[in-house]
Amino acid sequence: MKIGFHTDAFNSAYFSFEKCLQWAQKNNVHYIECGLIDGVSWIHGLGYQPHVALYEDPVLLRRKMASYGLAFSQVDAAYPLSGKDGPIRGVPYVLKSIAWANLIGCPCVDTTDGMHQPEGLTDAEAMDLMKRSYEQIVEVAEAHKIVVNIEPHGYFTTKPDMIARMLDFCDSKYLRMNMDTGNTFIAGQDPVAFLKRFINRVSHVHVKDVSESLAAAVRGQQTGIAVSQCAIGDGVNADNIRQCLTLLRNHGYGGVLSMECEGQAGPMIEKSLAWLRKTLGELKITVEQ
Repeated sequence: MKIGFHTDAFNSAYFSFEKCLQWAQKNNVHYIECGLIDGVSWIHGLGYQPHVALYEDPVLLRRKMASYGLAFSQVDAAYPLSGKDGPIRGVPYVLKSIAWANLIGCPCVDTTDGMHQPEGLTDAEAMDLMKRSYEQIVEVAEAHKIVVNIEPHGYFTTKPDMIARMLDFCDSKYLRMNMDTGNTFIAGQDPVAFLKRFINRVSHVHVKDVSESLAAAVRGQQTGIAVSQCAIGDGVNADNIRQCLTLLRNHGYGGVLSMECEGQAGPMIEKSLAWLRKTLGELKITVEQ
């Protein structure tokens, strides 16, 4: 397996994307994931946001990343597709992201639904809306040979039966799942059972722990965590993560394990990295550089 991280770990530290590259190089991490910005943001332009704008040239950025020994595992285009504005805002955003990902050599684009039941839509109407959206998205993904992942993060996607239907919206090898250990847990699901059900569809994994206090306060009431304020291994989800890693090992998964946690400008994500490397060693899982 490969180890990576999502740059949202450095949102609170106001890192630039290049500063994230420097952190990765220093810590011998070779895979990175970030959010994509469709437009201009002043905080990003000033160098205080660790994500990448779609106006940035992907070939030039790929060269810069290669100079740090880094490549993208996935780019995040997870604008909610379940609401009324999913087709008019989310779909064009994802389509641009797919073409951009192709040019930069990134294999996956992440997508999801909204955290709550869409206002003004029944579940059936929202599912029909998303089906039409994903049909458009997958047509472009197939042309570019980019995997579109659905991440369990919202009202529909954290319900196993619902995400099962979503993964069958299109008969395509380019529609798959980004497993998230933290979102499934905070939504009240068993991450191990969730992964076991969908392991044949998983192409990317978010490794995320959950603090005891957060789990006690909102488990089963929320569907996702923006950034976990807990080092991986320090929370109540650590044993589930270990079991998920064992399942992935036994299944022959060779993709990226992307860490998602608050970084505290370095110390917390470095603690997470140490725990993940130690646990992979204990499970006899080889880490590919």
